[in-house]
Amino acid sequence: MKRKYKVSVIQLNLNDIPENNLKKCLSWVREAAKQGAEVISLPELYSSHYFCQSEDVDNFTLAEPLYSTSFTAFSALAKELGVVIIVPFFEKRMPGIYHNSAYIIDTDGSEAGLYRKMHIPDDPHFYEKFYFTPGDLGFKSINTSKGKIGTLICWDQWYPEAARLTALKGAEILFYPTAIGWAPHEVEEEGEKQYGAWMNVMKGHAVANGIYVAAANRIGLEKYVPDTNGIIFWGGSFIAGPQGEILAQASHDKEEILIAEVDLDLQENVRQNWPFFRDRRIDAFGEITKRAID
Repeated sequence: MKRKYKVSVIQLNLNDIPENNLKKCLSWVREAAKQGAEVISLPELYSSHYFCQSEDVDNFTLAEPLYSTSFTAFSALAKELGVVIIVPFFEKRMPGIYHNSAYIIDTDGSEAGLYRKMHIPDDPHFYEKFYFTPGDLGFKSINTSKGKIGTLICWDQWYPEAARLTALKGAEILFYPTAIGWAPHEVEEEGEKQYGAWMNVMKGHAVANGIYVAAANRIGLEKYVPDTNGIIFWGGSFIAGPQGEILAQASHDKEEILIAEVDLDLQENVRQNWPFFRDRRIDAFGEITKRAID
């Protein structure tokens, strides 16, 4: 494997029907590859609007079985372009069991790995527990022909344990496909603080683990539930280096492709100078597996 490779996150408005979103995302991935990207991530639940704003059984029709529409389309594209593609999708595992998942598709079109979102939120307009069974595949470092990829999804980004375990398994970069935004009435008072917290926690993961971090968010107002104000997805996608330095950052309201370089020699140098893994007191961490320490 190369010691340097280019990664990309794509920031899009995905408030449309699955067929249109698929065509759109295929086109944007093709453009990212044209610009030199070798590992490319789409935002969370790429194929539809963010349906978790309500609890509605009709939305389960948006789910797809493994290795169907999304896999077929992006597998062919990955093989054609010679790139790795991270494809977050709504998985129908069986009737009554659905996951918020992501394929990691290798350059030959094969599945390098599958990740199922481990942490599932339930907040106003983010009613994910109604739809998604928590992931059961654990945290992974996935070997691809370009590099060792860790993929977590959205709500996972708030948990340092998820980032740490993925890094300890050898991942060189953490991708966070995301769908996160503001309640319109909160933007003026809380918007800057909420976005800052989101960005800072992931930059912290980069520093604490000496790892690259890339977050791919969506943009736009999605207001399809009657008598609600919807969600303004705040964009702001970014790629950070192993000291939390921002290598690329997107706007809050434009569709964009971000590209940055993963440099494994730099990563190794950072870990040599800041040896956080070496100094972990693993003999003293047993209580971390408890819900609370009463």
